[in-house]
Amino acid sequence: MSAIRYLGGLKAYLARGECVNESSVFRLHYQFTVVVLIGASVLLTAAEFFGDPISCITNLPQTNVINTYCWIHSTYTMQDYYLRERGYQGMQPNLGTPDSYDEEEMETKWRFHNYYQWVVFFLFFQAALCYIPKFVWNSCEGGLMRTIGEGLNPGLHKEEEVSSRKKVIIDYIVKHIRMHNGYVFKYWFCEALCFINIVGQLFLVDTFLGGEFLTYGPRVVEYTQMDQAERVDPMIFVFPRMTKCHFHKFGPSGTLERHDAFCLLPLNILNEKVFITIWFWYVILAILLGGLLLYRIALFTLPGLRPRAMHKHNKAVPIETVEAITNKTSIGDWWILYVLSTNIDPIIYRDIMMKLSKEIDTANSNNPYNSAGLYSSSSSV
Repeated sequence: MSAIRYLGGLKAYLARGECVNESSVFRLHYQFTVVVLIGASVLLTAAEFFGDPISCITNLPQTNVINTYCWIHSTYTMQDYYLRERGYQGMQPNLGTPDSYDEEEMETKWRFHNYYQWVVFFLFFQAALCYIPKFVWNSCEGGLMRTIGEGLNPGLHKEEEVSSRKKVIIDYIVKHIRMHNGYVFKYWFCEALCFINIVGQLFLVDTFLGGEFLTYGPRVVEYTQMDQAERVDPMIFVFPRMTKCHFHKFGPSGTLERHDAFCLLPLNILNEKVFITIWFWYVILAILLGGLLLYRIALFTLPGLRPRAMHKHNKAVPIETVEAITNKTSIGDWWILYVLSTNIDPIIYRDIMMKLSKEIDTANSNNPYNSAGLYSSSSSV
């Protein structure tokens, strides 16, 4: 079961790293979403689960040739036959006998399906798009948070080493105060990229599926709430399981013959489930990312929210200490300290914050340019 082995290998990608410098919503975008998309792509390539991707019934003995031809050149359904009664006005939903084979009817009443050849590659492409913000952030971040938080685990390092590392971090923050705004703005830009990517992919998939994806989720929900006699399954319309195909060949006397083939697409049973899952997940993720961006805007425009957010994240530090540090540093410094709290022991973090508050007060009182507001809250971003 090669597909199962590949899917098992994706679990390692979901593991939480030693140093976390992103929000949980950001990780949902580049971790969970990528695993879902790649996992779905791997499943669609697993012939041991679903057999051949297409199987056509025809009166010709060369069934393999017909299957390959119809897979390459696409199949079609009749756009209005899903409204007709099965077994009386049509053989199956979307299938029936065309009134004619002229080009005008083909353009207006026939619906051709050739996307299924590209679904596997399209899902991989979506996964790559979801990883782009993480790639950009890794390039911008440069391992800063890992460097700052290194050596602060009391279970792995001696107490003297931890104390030395705490002093190094405090000295670093004091010497580089107000120099981290670029760090936080680059990260928030990557979060905005996540939102743009998800919304853009909704329209990208809609284009890929012929304009049927944006309303796919609501139609499926509406379908589940309808009476059995009035139901028209939108999943069969977008991902038909039974289609038709025309194959032309020369007869014994050289006459061009047209052969009609009835084709089964078993992969569409999985395709419809994959894309309805993607629809709901992308909508949920877009809402989460949109709310996250609004929260970032509030943090930027309302400085009073920053100490509350930091204190709520780590209540071991007194709120007075958090407010004192936040009022005398920039938003970039605040973000560095906020992210640092997720990567080190809470007690060690409390010690760092208490000593950092004193060091900033000392530097502020000894600074000859204090009257200019170098460390005052009025000049902070």
